[in-house]
Amino acid sequence: MEVRLVMKTARSISLELADGGIYYTKKPYRILSGAEEIARAETVITSIFGLKPDTLYDLRVLDESGEVQGSIQVRTDTEFVTLDVRDFGAKGDGVSDDTRYIQAAIMACPPNSRVLVTRGDYRIISLFLKSDLRLEITKDASLTAIPERYAYPVLPGVIESYDETDEYNLGTWEGNPLPMFAGVITGISAQNVVLYGQGTINGGASRENWWKDPKVMRGAFRPRLLYLNRCDHIQVQGLLFSDSPSWTLHPYFSDDLRFCNVTVKNPSDSPNTDGLDPESCKNVDILGVKFSLGDDCIAVKSGKIYMGRKYKKPSENLSIRQCLMENGHGAVTVGSEMAGGVKNLIVEECLFSHTDRGLRIKTRRGRGKDAVLDNIVFRNLKMDHVMTPFVANSFYFCDPDGKTEYVQSREPYPVDERTPEIKKLMFENIEAKNCHVAAAYLEGLPERKIAEIVFKNVSVSFTEEPKEDVPAMSSGVEPCKKRGIFARNVKKLTLQDVTILGQEGEAVELEQVDEVVR
Repeated sequence: MEVRLVMKTARSISLELADGGIYYTKKPYRILSGAEEIARAETVITSIFGLKPDTLYDLRVLDESGEVQGSIQVRTDTEFVTLDVRDFGAKGDGVSDDTRYIQAAIMACPPNSRVLVTRGDYRIISLFLKSDLRLEITKDASLTAIPERYAYPVLPGVIESYDETDEYNLGTWEGNPLPMFAGVITGISAQNVVLYGQGTINGGASRENWWKDPKVMRGAFRPRLLYLNRCDHIQVQGLLFSDSPSWTLHPYFSDDLRFCNVTVKNPSDSPNTDGLDPESCKNVDILGVKFSLGDDCIAVKSGKIYMGRKYKKPSENLSIRQCLMENGHGAVTVGSEMAGGVKNLIVEECLFSHTDRGLRIKTRRGRGKDAVLDNIVFRNLKMDHVMTPFVANSFYFCDPDGKTEYVQSREPYPVDERTPEIKKLMFENIEAKNCHVAAAYLEGLPERKIAEIVFKNVSVSFTEEPKEDVPAMSSGVEPCKKRGIFARNVKKLTLQDVTILGQEGEAVELEQVDEVVR
């Protein structure tokens, strides 16, 4: 077994135990430093905390029989000082507002140092990160947001420059520059930040506060649990994020990000509590993250028309690996706010369980000529009880004009600056079992067909009593009678070693597909 280092700090490391398992290791392991057992592992991406700074660890990974399966040497980072938030006045009693004391510790922290949040429940409003910060929340410690709407700072959507030629964008809501309440944890133009530990960041949301009338803007739009605006080199490790007011982890126009061994947990009926939404971000690694929530687990975005057209910043170079997606609408969604485009997205070695869809592409006319999706790759995946494993919907009926004739017509329109594009989608080495609605629903625009879709070594089977539902949210789509692959308006479709079991009627139904390779 190969043991790889995927992240380290002065006090923690994350390892990848590559024994061939997907999210879970094939068997449990013990991790020893010398003769001392320092961790047990049942997941491929495993984190170890409580280490000492600037220390060389010679680690061995043993199975339950005591046989060594792998080893690695790791030297932890250096650390200058630790600032304990209790020394700054924080109480952690679950009642007092500790915001100012924790913020003081953050602002006082020098480079290569740590702000430490130890055992207790620390009530907060909004905390702002700064560059060169390491913030550790230890086991049995939690930051819990106080649900007082008007106590939160407002981040304006657009602030016009003095010479009226440019603008400064702080707030955002569903792809548009709009005022929002600052995130429970907020980073603005911060660099080299590590947010880590075994503790919890709880958004304090419920039906009595943030989830009541969730689409209504009152004062500003709902905050994110972690909001990163124009940040770079940010690492998040080990923490549990729960009960988010809206999207949970929202990096925005940020680059070089790593989310490792994190858990995102929101109630299954909580509104718009997406797990992780990289929006116009570059170089994003998502490793060993567990999602269970009320909307899309991961939703890759790049703004609506205004932001996409003005900034032309796609989300690109994203790697999602060894993750578990449960109970969401889509396991991995692209769109619908993606006017800047998405390219080079690779999803591999993940488990999808009880989600409505596996891949979910949501686009539509009007997103614009920069809304290009290319090189979207899904490989080495296992799905269980996913309603429809593969969906590419070019008629998604979002926004006030979403059900107009222009957006929903299946007749061809002229290709112009409003026309989006889907280039290549690749699905390889995937097993989906206990599905319900359809194996795949793939519909491009008649005026700009999906360029290429490849299925290679894909197996789909259906549960004995499948639910009947629509496979995609667009006008005119009826519940599926044939549960195989439906493709319309595709230039090239490759079906190599594709097995569909338990469908009714023909396994593949094609309309306006120019070339089929079997």
